[in-house]
Amino acid sequence: MSRPKARPLLYVAVLALCAAILAPYSWLVISSLSRRVELTAIPLKWLPKSPNLENYREIAAGSSGVNASLKVGLRNSLAIAGSSTAFCLIAGSLAAYVFSRLRFRGKGLVFSLILLTQFMPMIVLIIPIYVVMGKLGLLNTIPALALADCAFILPLVIWLMSSYFESVPRDLEEMARIDGCSRFGTIFRIILPLSTPGLAASGIFAFIIAWNEFFSALVLSSTLRSKTISVIISEYSSKVGVDYVAMAAAGVVASLPPVILALAFQKYIVQGLTAGAVKG
Repeated sequence: MSRPKARPLLYVAVLALCAAILAPYSWLVISSLSRRVELTAIPLKWLPKSPNLENYREIAAGSSGVNASLKVGLRNSLAIAGSSTAFCLIAGSLAAYVFSRLRFRGKGLVFSLILLTQFMPMIVLIIPIYVVMGKLGLLNTIPALALADCAFILPLVIWLMSSYFESVPRDLEEMARIDGCSRFGTIFRIILPLSTPGLAASGIFAFIIAWNEFFSALVLSSTLRSKTISVIISEYSSKVGVDYVAMAAAGVVASLPPVILALAFQKYIVQGLTAGAVKG
């Protein structure tokens, strides 16, 4: 099939993919601006007659109920996602440099074992993690949730950064070593500044994973001081029913930080993922 004939099919495929991605989030926003009677009406009303901002006002006021704890969950999520992202970027970048530049016995096996953790679901490891955190006295604390997130984010960062470091020319590093720069000086003065797109892409993925983590946060936190925003949103469901409109409004608020972060650094995400695929 020639390229001119294939181009319309490509456009259709891209539009279908965009629709599949944007449709759920668009419905979330529409639901947050609707009223309960409109969401349960038959036939369904796709758009509200007038925007309902009452739930957003209650969330901003945080006067009572779940809305009062939503701000606490937002702060906890920011602290957990921010700390785990920072730690994984620092430790992951150093480990990725070792795997991409140094030679040692069993390097391939160790790297494969690190990546193997990505295939293990959280439900398999949550009991050992719970026992360890209990022994350390870290249950219902922010450090426990941050460490649990790091256990799954760190292998991803190592994989992404090791691929990106392979695209950084080794000649620059060798020239810096000849000029008397130490190994760590080379890393922090040459490698990391040239790897800004890779660091940005890895950091954004790490932040989004930590922000959206629900299962470990649900198990390891039972008090308000450590609950994340994803756990608090689930509390809009009670024995008497589910407040869909309030849950949708809270979902929109919870989605804003990662969405804004991804939109602000989308250029670095593309550069970080594509540059690591080609070795310089």
